[in-house]
Amino acid sequence: MQRLLDVFSLEPVDFTFSRLDFWLFFLVVMIFFSLLHKNKLVRSIYLTAVSLFFYYKTSGLSVFILVFTLATNYSLGHLIVSRTKQISRTALLTAGVVLNVLVLSYFKYAYFFTTSFNEFFHTNYEVFNLISYFQNGFSSYGPNNVFDRLLLPAGVSFFTFSSIGYIVDVYRKDVPPIKNVFHYSFFISFFPHLILGPIVRAKEFVPQINKPYTLTKDEFGWAIFQILKGIFKKLVLADYIAVHFIDKIVDSPEAYPGFVSLVAIFAYSLQIYGDFSGYTDMAVGVARLMGFKLMKNFDSPYKSLNTAEFWRRWHVSLGTWWKNYLYIPLGGNRTGGFASITTITIIFIFLFFFTKWFWLLYVLLAFITIYFTIIWLFPKAKKIIYRDMNLMITMVVGGLWHNPNQNYLIWGALNGLGLVFYNHWKKISPYENSNHWMVRVWKIFSTFTFMTIARIWFRVEGKSEPFDYFNHMVTKFEWSTSSFILMCSTFSIPLIILVLGLVLHWLPDRNETWLENKFSKTPFAIQMVASCVFVIGVYQLVADTSKHFVYFYF
Repeated sequence: MQRLLDVFSLEPVDFTFSRLDFWLFFLVVMIFFSLLHKNKLVRSIYLTAVSLFFYYKTSGLSVFILVFTLATNYSLGHLIVSRTKQISRTALLTAGVVLNVLVLSYFKYAYFFTTSFNEFFHTNYEVFNLISYFQNGFSSYGPNNVFDRLLLPAGVSFFTFSSIGYIVDVYRKDVPPIKNVFHYSFFISFFPHLILGPIVRAKEFVPQINKPYTLTKDEFGWAIFQILKGIFKKLVLADYIAVHFIDKIVDSPEAYPGFVSLVAIFAYSLQIYGDFSGYTDMAVGVARLMGFKLMKNFDSPYKSLNTAEFWRRWHVSLGTWWKNYLYIPLGGNRTGGFASITTITIIFIFLFFFTKWFWLLYVLLAFITIYFTIIWLFPKAKKIIYRDMNLMITMVVGGLWHNPNQNYLIWGALNGLGLVFYNHWKKISPYENSNHWMVRVWKIFSTFTFMTIARIWFRVEGKSEPFDYFNHMVTKFEWSTSSFILMCSTFSIPLIILVLGLVLHWLPDRNETWLENKFSKTPFAIQMVASCVFVIGVYQLVADTSKHFVYFYF
């Protein structure tokens, strides 16, 4: 009883989907939801209140940032539609996008820009901690510096992206503005997708708000299966192998042969997939129990035959967002120009402030000169140049969105180069259209390997450490039968789970679909018993290995 009271107190509680506190919260929410769902407006008001409380428990007073975002973007949607002159509509959209980006940048990049500015100009400015200021203002004991460092609000990137997508879609007349503020607030803040997505679009989610609640037995079983699958991915495929294998190797790679470091980074690919797709599986299942459908966010990405297909399968909602609201506005594969050059200039200036490498300014000047020269001399090559440039910009910006440092920029650039290379290679590849099983295996293996090696710069911290890790992996490979047996005996269970996870991932989709259908059609009592046994077994296995979701830091 005390734990239930703590869940609904004003004290912070870890509401991640893999913890008991969240499921106690969700159980109570569903009890009241079952009484209120018939009235659509009451349902939206209730779920908005529940979602704001959920966010308060997760991020404290940062809930006011969410409320501010809801109020401003709801108003902007109606203001954009109310204007008849195109220049006014464009000005409002620009103001809205800039405002959203500034809010996101304040929390994600304030320390980076302040530190870089101070180092470059030898000043001593400090970040103004807005949350701490308000926290101290609410306290009756005066200033107490509850937050001595600005904290990144959970999910700020995801609800900001949803908000930007909404006002852009309204501007493009893809969707009408949502009339009721509670329907809008519910659409943006719905707690299953609020923290880590999937990013929802108005045209996909809002029509569901006006539909009555329905949940068949098969849909209930399907939703429970998604939740169980997500728990397995998160706690077993991600957390267990991370704690008992990956973290030990990555933190001290020099203590092991290079081939062990290679295996560890392959294991990290499984970890980050299990971590993130496990969350979204649970989010999709929870939302479905409440009568709402969220998009499938991961589509077996390690089955991809090339880098382009990988980014269509990995974090589908974010990839779609980058495509619709960055890549296409830059010109996509058709055109380029002022927007592309401006974005590239900003990226180079960003790098210049970060690294203080003056030669970057000369590289920027040379790039712009070469760009306009090629466009002038080879006008037929415009589309190819535009496409490659816009792809690189999108992936580099995606890398910097994760974190404004050298490693994520390199990771983004490597992925951009992978996409550019494939677009040219597929035109001359002798086996591009081959369906032979050996060709498919090679394509899957080479794509998976490239994406995994690139993740060294995603996982290993420090400026030189990722290069050191890669160098150790290559130059100190030192594979031998005895060292392989030693690795297998030392890390036997994590390696068994690694192999199991990859085998399950590479099984044909029809196997998972068959299992989903089989579970969904099983009698309710058997579903509940099987679920309880499964959850207890998983938690017994991983009782000491729970970790925060990787993307909480982004």
